[in-house]
Amino acid sequence: MPQPPSDEKIQRMEFMLGLRRRGIIQQSVLRAMDEVPREHFVSAETVDAAYADQALPIACGQTISQPYVVAYMTEKLDVHPGHRVLEVGTGSGYQTAVLSRLAREVVTIERYRTLSDTARIRINTLGYDNVELVVGDGLNGVPERAPFDRIMVTAAAEDVPMVLIEQLVEGGMMVLPIGSHDATQVLVKLTKNKDRIAREDLLPVRFVPLLPGKAREL
Repeated sequence: MPQPPSDEKIQRMEFMLGLRRRGIIQQSVLRAMDEVPREHFVSAETVDAAYADQALPIACGQTISQPYVVAYMTEKLDVHPGHRVLEVGTGSGYQTAVLSRLAREVVTIERYRTLSDTARIRINTLGYDNVELVVGDGLNGVPERAPFDRIMVTAAAEDVPMVLIEQLVEGGMMVLPIGSHDATQVLVKLTKNKDRIAREDLLPVRFVPLLPGKAREL
C-alpha cells in the first residue's frame, strides 16, 4: 500500500506550487529552487518556517530573502549556463546556491566574515563546487575577477553603483534594489550598453542596506 507523502514533501510541493502561482515560469529557475534545500540555509530557530514565503533573520542582523523574491530576482537576471555571475551580499548563501545551479561560476562577496564562513560550509557540504566566496567591500565588487555576465546585489543601494556597472560585460545585466535605506525600495534591472545604461523598474521591495567597507566585527 503506497505511503502518504510526508509533511516535508507536502511543504516542498506547496513551496513550488506557490512560486508557479505567483508567476515564476522559467523552468531552469524552478529546477534550481527545487534542488537547493532551503532548510540548510536558515537558523535552527526558524527551520520550521524555511519554506514559508517570508524573509527570515540570520546572523549579523541580516536576513534571508523570501523564496518568491529569490526566484523573481533570479528569473529577471536571466542566467545562462555559460555565465559568470557576481553576487554582492552572500548572506546565508541561499541565493548563491540557487545561482550556482544556473551559472558556470558564481563569485560572491560578503562584508561579514561570519556569514561568509558559514555559507562556505553549507555550499561545500552540498557539493556546489563552482562558487568562490570573498570577504570584502561589496560596493567595490571583485574587480580582479571581472568582467561578469551578470551581477546580483542582495542589499539596497541608494544610487546605481557605477563601480559594479564597470565590472559588467557589454550587454551584461544587474538586478538590485535601489532606494532609501529607511523606506521601501524599487527592484531594478540594469542592462549595460555601449552608450547608456537601460533601466527597468520591477517591483517594490524592502532589503537591508548595502553598506561600504568590510565589517570590523563578526
